[in-house]
Amino acid sequence: MKKEFYQGNRNKLYESFSNNSLALFFAGKAPRKTADENYPFFASRNFVYLTGLQSEGFILLVEKTNNSVKETIFILPPDLMVERWSGRRLKSDEVTEISGIENIKYLDQFNTYLHRLISYGHFESMYLDLFKNTYDELDDESYKFVDSVKKVYPGLVIKNAYNQLRKQRTIKQPCEIEAIRKALTITKEGIEAMMKASKPDMFEYEYKAVFDYTLTKNGVLASAFPSIISGGKNNFCIHYYEYTGMVKDGDMVLNDVGACYDNLCNDVSRGWPCNGKFTERQKLLYHCAYNTSEYMFSIIKPGMLMSDVDKIAREYNYEQLKKIGLCETFEDISKYMWHGGAHHVGFDVHDVVDASGKIEAGMVFCVDIGIYNEDWGIGFRIEDNCLVTENGCENLSRDIPRTIEEIESFMAKK
Repeated sequence: MKKEFYQGNRNKLYESFSNNSLALFFAGKAPRKTADENYPFFASRNFVYLTGLQSEGFILLVEKTNNSVKETIFILPPDLMVERWSGRRLKSDEVTEISGIENIKYLDQFNTYLHRLISYGHFESMYLDLFKNTYDELDDESYKFVDSVKKVYPGLVIKNAYNQLRKQRTIKQPCEIEAIRKALTITKEGIEAMMKASKPDMFEYEYKAVFDYTLTKNGVLASAFPSIISGGKNNFCIHYYEYTGMVKDGDMVLNDVGACYDNLCNDVSRGWPCNGKFTERQKLLYHCAYNTSEYMFSIIKPGMLMSDVDKIAREYNYEQLKKIGLCETFEDISKYMWHGGAHHVGFDVHDVVDASGKIEAGMVFCVDIGIYNEDWGIGFRIEDNCLVTENGCENLSRDIPRTIEEIESFMAKK
């Protein structure tokens, strides 16, 4: 992404801020793993969305007065000894080139600078990025700072920038869509490589090694999310990360994977028989999921309620399963469909968006049709990435083998 992309994201956000306000955004810090070792650092996605920067500890400070905005970013100072151990730090000119922010200070100046701003009394409120996925989730840098502000500056009103960021991230810009397309070409290559390598008695970790190698040779050093790759009975754990099972002859391989390119994620699921040939029962269930997916891509368009994507997918798949004798009433569908049928993708694989209303052009979300029949020992899902267009939608991952004929033909060529 060019710096103009991040500048545009920030300017749109600032329009929602009131005058005489401050805003703080934290890149975050890596938590300790064990002894003196930390987990690998992963920057706040909203911070990256606003700056393009992924360096630990960075802080963006925004001052808005009289409809005028001043941006300052606080970065780690050069330290040759520390950098010898943990890697080179971004320099001021590089920070400006990536983010478009010209006013650069070092982190050891942050507390004094902020205190002076607030003490002058010109600012009435402060915006922070505040969101927790669960009530008991540990506090991040923003929440910790709220506690400090309440103690030291009780007159400063805390406001939340999170909802505005969700709104902005809902509609993807052209450069984001192009990055998703690029990520999907890498995901396609990785899935096809697993299909070519597939054989009975192959371990799940061997499939994962094939996928990871494909990403790495394309310059993608980490997947968009922890890959879900399983076989046989392990397919009945929706988020399976063990990779220790052996796939036996006749088992289906389930993979739910994605590459990340230029910070944009994708999420694709495919299921195939490890030996390259579907059994009759596998075909029955696969046709139900495939037909449902195809139907959804034929009806998704602007104006449709986002909540209806999952609802209609379940209703249509119920009719498919009823035809083959697995469902008698609609309540039976819960026995075979265990998870939702759609989620947005973008800077997060389960993207932070406003999905409460109608579908609009520029949205990108997954159409995820899973069928899990424990009685038959068959579980898989077909998940594709949907780009909503002005008059309908486009299946961005349609070129990854997805019909029974395409999968069998492709695997026969290995």
